[in-house]
Amino acid sequence: MKSKNLLKTNVLVILLAIVLVSCGPTQQSGGEEKTEAPKLTLTKAPASPAYEDASLALTSSEITEGDSSFSARFNFDVQNYELGVQTEGSDTRGIANSGKGQHIHFIVNNGPYSAHYDAALTKEFKEAGYYTIIAFLSRSYHESVKNPNAYYVDHIKVGEPDGESTIDFSAKHMFYSRPKGTYKGSDTEKLMIDFYLLNTTLSPEGDKVKATVNGQEFIIEEWAPYYVEGLPKGTATVKLELIDAEGNAIPGPFNVVEREVTLE
Repeated sequence: MKSKNLLKTNVLVILLAIVLVSCGPTQQSGGEEKTEAPKLTLTKAPASPAYEDASLALTSSEITEGDSSFSARFNFDVQNYELGVQTEGSDTRGIANSGKGQHIHFIVNNGPYSAHYDAALTKEFKEAGYYTIIAFLSRSYHESVKNPNAYYVDHIKVGEPDGESTIDFSAKHMFYSRPKGTYKGSDTEKLMIDFYLLNTTLSPEGDKVKATVNGQEFIIEEWAPYYVEGLPKGTATVKLELIDAEGNAIPGPFNVVEREVTLE
């Protein structure tokens, strides 16, 4: 009888041990706890005011050389679009919004954009060179206006650089816009992915954008802004790639870009 009771006890101990192990944290080699990355979601943003008649055109530019850098002055003509005002519905979208209102995104060589709330703006260039610039109208919540007249693109020469540099503006190009910088408080709950396309559009059967956010891949089949939700606090990595129907990278100097943003 004692042997049977001892056997039952041993079986119970083994079963209890199995339950405790299965319910406990998964361990990596070295005893480190392994946690799964949070599941992210990507959804198309709701429709924005279209501003179909808005336009942006360069009227003049001037580049002057200083002691250690160059200063470029660009004067734009903005029609059917008001800079410095809040976009309708900006307070209900739940994403980061500029208190200064609608503005121009100005991008140099696909670097992070600078926001300008006046049609006359100045950019500093640290050294002589050839630079690709693109400017486009932006809503107060940093969503680009995607109509054919709402942008200006050019390849400019600053100073007297060595050699020659050109860019084929008849080719397909993608310029990264959002997300950008540091997000705080409620702005961390939903980040917008937005980019600007030249000479292509997106479709299920054609070109697409592959967005990789913290290692999780999404395929974007429509040129529109998208909202990412579920990001943890800290540093997030966003990579955008312009790809063809077969999933191959489309050649171009700006068609693959990776950025880091901070959520506090």
